[in-house]
Amino acid sequence: MSDTVTAPPSVRKAGRWVFISGVVLLCVWTLLPIYLLMVNALSTPEEVNGFPKSFIPSFDLTSLRFFLEFEGVLNALWNSIRVAVVTMILSIGLGAPAGYALSRFDFPGKEVFRFLVVMTRAFPLPLLALPLAVMFLRVGLDDSILGLALVHTTLALPFAVLITFSLFSGIPFELEEAAFTLGCTRIQAFRKVVLPLAAPGIAASAVFAFVISWNEVFAAAVLTIKNRTLTAFLMQSLDWSPLHLKFAGAAALVLPALIFIFAVRKYLFAMWGIANR
Repeated sequence: MSDTVTAPPSVRKAGRWVFISGVVLLCVWTLLPIYLLMVNALSTPEEVNGFPKSFIPSFDLTSLRFFLEFEGVLNALWNSIRVAVVTMILSIGLGAPAGYALSRFDFPGKEVFRFLVVMTRAFPLPLLALPLAVMFLRVGLDDSILGLALVHTTLALPFAVLITFSLFSGIPFELEEAAFTLGCTRIQAFRKVVLPLAAPGIAASAVFAFVISWNEVFAAAVLTIKNRTLTAFLMQSLDWSPLHLKFAGAAALVLPALIFIFAVRKYLFAMWGIANR
């Protein structure tokens, strides 16, 4: 006689409704602010400042056009893209090998190393801003794309290491051993067997690093003057601007990140499938 207890239909139905309600609330919590931001960014200044508010945009591009034509905006946007791309490359280039080593090798201090990787996030960036500024002035990295990308890499690297560590740990080592028996070296086995399976997760880690760099504002405001990113430029220039221009600036900041995430969404979904196998 089986000891398995089956929940009554009423309990299963209630659980299903709780799950659906949670998903709906999460979607509303995530999408509603973005929707309201886009509505105000695509409305006339009179509609933005008027009352009652409309939930349907008039698709007026006056505010966005004025914002994009504002001096320094396009240069700041290009700086943000460059810093985020360099951060993404450095985070994956350093984080993926570290994650692979943590998942495949046992070495003295391994657990301490994992702990120290996480502890790098314990130091608040404002506390490190002055020493970083002094050091960058001495080595010539002040007000540079590379210097800011190095700081952003420091912020994104712990997540890259932990994500890739979990990903490589989920790929059976027996697959690599099978490649060894067929004459592959460890590098060849990694390139031909592990890397194709890990590519979705690595792409997801890259997206995470890109978004961290794209949204970071404190280091960009402190360490740059002429080469400000879009977030630092908006904080400096739109503080006393009209409300409709603030919405236009926020939309210009959010849209590239959304487009980038949408472009690599298939890799994110593929990673979810790997994680559940």
